[in-house]
Order: sequence, then C-alpha cells, then structure tokens
Amino acid sequence: MSHDPAIALGFDYGTKRIGVAIGQSLTRSARPLETLHARDNSPDWGAITRLIRTWQPTSLVVGLPIDMDGSEQDVTVAARRFSRQLNGRYNLPVYLMDERLSSIEASSRLREQGRPTNDRDAMAAQVILESWLDLEPRNGTP
Repeated sequence: MSHDPAIALGFDYGTKRIGVAIGQSLTRSARPLETLHARDNSPDWGAITRLIRTWQPTSLVVGLPIDMDGSEQDVTVAARRFSRQLNGRYNLPVYLMDERLSSIEASSRLREQGRPTNDRDAMAAQVILESWLDLEPRNGTP
C-alpha cells in the first residue's frame, strides 16, 4: 500500500469561469493552478480531463456557494450538478465545501501579493481547498 501524499484538485465553480487549485494531504497546502472558461454555461471538460490526467488526484473538492444566511442560490444548484458530473465522468470522490467568503479572502490575498484580480478564481479555489484540507482527519489521506 502506498503512503504517498494524497493529491486533491479544488474547484471554484462559476457559470463563466472555474478556478482550479491543487493541494496535497501531507503538507495540507494548496496552490492556484489556473482558471478555466466555461462555454455556453458548460465546463471545459477537455481542460478538466487534462488536469486530472496530469495531476492524478485522489479527491476532488468543489466549492458550494451558499449565501451568508445559509440559503442556496441558482449557482448552488449548478455547483451541485457540476460535482455530480465530476464524479460520474472521473469516478473519483467529490466533496462539497462551503465557500462563503472565499472570493473575499482570495481578493485580499491577491492585493497583499500585488497580483491582478483576474487570478481571483484560481486563488478562491486554493482557499476552498485549504479549508477542506484543514478539516480532514490527519491520517495521510483526505
């Protein structure tokens, strides 16, 4: 049995853009990868397949957009559908992570680093993935 660190891809889902980050269980750290552009409200499945083949994650994490009062919105339903599609296409476990305030945190980090805000989607995916890694048991696998 392998004791390699588990790799996870995190997604900040949006109908126009999807931020992607990569993280691993050993260091519980993540970093932004890229922002994918949706076409006709459909994810760029070719790009997602390329990322999964390249990084070979053991888990996928999708940010779940929920309003501050806990209510769901149209994009919440779309993010849930996206997570089911990920699971169906790639046969990997998909976890949903509350993403409240992730975009605000991402914008703050970008300002601190002097980076442009057009990197916000991938940075938000990093924030979502870091939150998920922080919650997972410390047994070496997410």
